[in-house]
Amino acid sequence: MTAPQAPRQSPRQSPPSGGTGSETGQDVRLLLRAATMYHLEGATQAEIAARLGVSRPTAGRLVARARAQGLVTVTVAAPAGVGASIHPETERAVENAFGLDEVFIMDSPADGTASGDAALGRAGSSVLARRINPTDTLGFTWGPEQLAVADGLSNRTASCRRVVQMDGSMTSVEYHTGVDQALSRFAEQLRAQPMRLIAPLYADIDTVAAMQRDSILSQPLRAAENADVMLFGVGSVSTSTTLFEGAFIDAAVLDELTDLGAVGEIGGRFYDSDGTPVASSLVGRTVSVPLACVHDCATTILVSGGAHRQESILGALRGGFATILVTDLDTARWLLTEQKGQR
Repeated sequence: MTAPQAPRQSPRQSPPSGGTGSETGQDVRLLLRAATMYHLEGATQAEIAARLGVSRPTAGRLVARARAQGLVTVTVAAPAGVGASIHPETERAVENAFGLDEVFIMDSPADGTASGDAALGRAGSSVLARRINPTDTLGFTWGPEQLAVADGLSNRTASCRRVVQMDGSMTSVEYHTGVDQALSRFAEQLRAQPMRLIAPLYADIDTVAAMQRDSILSQPLRAAENADVMLFGVGSVSTSTTLFEGAFIDAAVLDELTDLGAVGEIGGRFYDSDGTPVASSLVGRTVSVPLACVHDCATTILVSGGAHRQESILGALRGGFATILVTDLDTARWLLTEQKGQR
């Protein structure tokens, strides 16, 4: 914060308690004194009132007038050596572009490698630790980014009441989703009760309907649908997606999704570039939290980045599925360019 500067004098004058005109020299002196005491010396309005011999309401008005007339200049700057690794202006721009509560841009690239996922995990864990409360239920989708977030909580002191899967994970082939490890790590680090969703991600329509009616099998899914905080990544629509690699979907389904304009998925539920859910043959077969529940959750943390996930992230943000985004700088800049191009 720099010291307040007096403006150039104007022939028009106004009393110290008056309106919007230019101030006399004595008026400016009083405004400067009040502003200096408040902003630089840390004095309260009561202390300013006592020292300047005015009432407390007048002291507050003096400080407010000093700000309104441009006598106070506030400068916020990162310490030397740190500024290059943080990006508050870009974070704020993405927040404004998509109406987000917070954007956290990490300095490392999110390239889908183990180191990239670990960097996302460290960033995501710092955000989750600030957002989760001891009485909350945390819901999460399985994936490498979420597992990295769970691992990143090892040095945090956050806690919550319970942790629950948001999507089924069983498949017909041997495929490591990391869901068991993530669930146990979240529960351990957050000192929470784990709730596992013992179910496939996709099943026959009748099987899914029966599971939803079952009073026992449906408990984890109901808990996840009503989670206070949801943590998830996004999947793309390609043969490199974990759903294709893990044999959750085949080439025919992938072609169907592509033809319908799907660009990404959250918990196995697909959406298009505007974030509109895609009405594919998978809808009635999916065992996971519906996108409408994700949209309505008060705190939803999307942890993802990299060129291979950019279209999926953009669709998720346009659909209103995230209130918080953790990503890399290149993705953040790409998101801004794409969103500006739509207007």
